[in-house]
Amino acid sequence: MRQRSLRTRLVTVTAAAVTGAVLVAACSSGGNDPTNSGSTISPAAESAVESAVDGGSVVDPATPRTRFRFPPAPTAPPADKQSAPEALDNIAAIRQLIIAGEMDVAGVRGLGETGDARHAWYLSDLLRFFRGDDGVIIVDAFEQLTDVDISNDPESEISPWLSLTNHLIAWDTPAYPSYQRDKGAIFTQLEPAWEPFFSDVDADIDWRVLSWGGVFIDDRELGDSESCSGGCIPSLDDFATTDAAGGDWYPDDRIVFGLVEGDAALAFPKNIAEIHEMFNFTLGKRRFGLPYCTLCGSAQAYYTDNSGADEQPVLRTSGLLSRSNKVMYDLVTRSVFDTFTGRAVSGVLQVQGIQLEEVTVVRSTWGKWKAGHPNTQIVAEDGGIGRSYDLDPLAGRDEAGPIFPIGDADRRLDVQELAVGVLQADGTPLAFPSTQASSILATGGTVSLGGVSLVESGDGLRALDDATGDEIPAHEAFWFAWSQFHPTTQLFER
Repeated sequence: MRQRSLRTRLVTVTAAAVTGAVLVAACSSGGNDPTNSGSTISPAAESAVESAVDGGSVVDPATPRTRFRFPPAPTAPPADKQSAPEALDNIAAIRQLIIAGEMDVAGVRGLGETGDARHAWYLSDLLRFFRGDDGVIIVDAFEQLTDVDISNDPESEISPWLSLTNHLIAWDTPAYPSYQRDKGAIFTQLEPAWEPFFSDVDADIDWRVLSWGGVFIDDRELGDSESCSGGCIPSLDDFATTDAAGGDWYPDDRIVFGLVEGDAALAFPKNIAEIHEMFNFTLGKRRFGLPYCTLCGSAQAYYTDNSGADEQPVLRTSGLLSRSNKVMYDLVTRSVFDTFTGRAVSGVLQVQGIQLEEVTVVRSTWGKWKAGHPNTQIVAEDGGIGRSYDLDPLAGRDEAGPIFPIGDADRRLDVQELAVGVLQADGTPLAFPSTQASSILATGGTVSLGGVSLVESGDGLRALDDATGDEIPAHEAFWFAWSQFHPTTQLFER
């Protein structure tokens, strides 16, 4: 009962902060959807979120935006150096009060006096859940530790937590040895079902950049269409489909994510993907999982029937984020996957070295997709579960820039510009600016880099190996996302 009451308290504290309301909505369209009776977010908080989204300016993703330049990183001890006893004592005191849903002001101030910038990560985690006067004290401790005034960052006016955490990621500040345990003690008070993730000492997870996405874990069994009891982003499993003619409810100029397996083709309407963000299904006698991260603009498809796991994985949304990318996990083993790469990074599947095989997903308008794939199926208007879906459920929320911490960003493209990402056979990452590539192909030009060429599909793009003509798995994503997970990317330039 204590954990559940703390969970309610933390959600209330977070949701009540109007200035940070967009953060609660992030990657949580399923959990915050008014039709989801299991949502724990209050109507007042939903109203604040809607006001923040509707009142925000939407910037053309093709328009370069000025990015804040972070100050030099503070000096910090190496990651393997043990924390001073007084720092650990302060953290232990803070942890005890968190169990009661309260913040230890003296402990936070004491942590700020240790002079060890590594403990700023723990302050960042506290700030995610404690706002108002408590938040001011946390920010003061952070600024004392780092000797940096975050008010110089314009984003600090929107969310001190966003600014503070962006500083730490941009600096690549090391964490201290017991950070995984201490962070887990906070997060599992909010969601006990995350315990298997945090307790895996061998997990290949960068705990520093792991954050809460505003919703709880989807741990419903495969095929369960009921809403989550605590509010989650509910996967849609083995959904109903119709033929192209039956998809006339979806406007031709709206985006779908298209998948082809053999002679079978399937389209996922973007508005349904924005609500469920995860699909488990069969196409062309193959079994797939398809995660869609609204924050990254990225839909990816993975085979789940040839992974080598003892039991076929069932992909679910955890409610956690890593560098603004959704963290997915396997319902069967509670192993975490790196959503962007399909590699198991914790649990049994990590031990077994499981790597999901990726398949191309094409971002296209519905009209062009069905013209190019007349035999295509499309997810049914009600998903087969009797639900209605707004055509634009997020109201352009993710178009104005990352609303979760990403640190600094590769400045070769705008953060929200869409790019087609491809990995060569040797693992070398390549990226092609989508709008530029489509424009070149439309005028009869060629788009090629590193032995990989793009071709049109609908009005989307596929990648082919120049030497063999074989298709190479590819997907589109916002530039900030692709470049963060593949920082050595070679970028196509005309």
